[in-house]
Amino acid sequence: MIIHEREKDFIMVAQHDHALVSREAAKSWRDDYFSGIEKKDSVVLAVREHDRCWIEPDEEPLWNEHTQQPYSFMDYPGSPKLAYYKEGIDEVIQMDPYAGLLCSLHYGSFLEDATSTIGKNFWVAEKQRQQELQKELGIANDKVLSFHLNLLKFCDNLSLYICLNEPGTPKEQEHYFYKKGFPQKFSFMNDQTIHAVWLDKETVSLSHSPFSKKLNVTLPYKAVEKDQIEEIGLVSAYRSSPFLYRKVTFL
Repeated sequence: MIIHEREKDFIMVAQHDHALVSREAAKSWRDDYFSGIEKKDSVVLAVREHDRCWIEPDEEPLWNEHTQQPYSFMDYPGSPKLAYYKEGIDEVIQMDPYAGLLCSLHYGSFLEDATSTIGKNFWVAEKQRQQELQKELGIANDKVLSFHLNLLKFCDNLSLYICLNEPGTPKEQEHYFYKKGFPQKFSFMNDQTIHAVWLDKETVSLSHSPFSKKLNVTLPYKAVEKDQIEEIGLVSAYRSSPFLYRKVTFL
């Protein structure tokens, strides 16, 4: 679950819904900026499905007693989270091995510097899986694979940008992830950092855009009231809250 706290409620975005917004970004990528375009269908599939591991846990969000808010993808308990990661990657590999490889690389990167035993074990297991998939697919130190992973991560971050920031947020008040721009850099933009800024509550301007035209997306979310959580519990409050829709245009 992606969580953004406000005074009286929590904005809650299911991870798979956020990933569908990421997919729209991947689909709209300029062809002349898309290295290895013959794999575009697999890459778009990877972007669409990269958070499918969260479908099950997001149906019943957990309350974090320590922070007094719902657990998010950032602080979700480690052991079940890594089990969900593995299950999600398994499922994507069954759909498309190349898409599964990208998802394994994506999630593996989160645990590369893990200090916990379960984190280290996950990273080692995924590293082995990646080597096997690369051998099966005939990939060896492929720059195109690195580009596709970077593309996935950028599209992921672009969608997270509109999840974690209130529409219209001034740059200096943005979520700390994005105050200095997106971490992914691309050779077709001379490795310049891409910055986003809200022009108004429905429009985001990108300093450099990889898209063929303006990108229109719709993000489903729920505004779950804190009083409701206290009264009937998080799961019931989440399920009874109506879906709302955030429409954003990237320029």
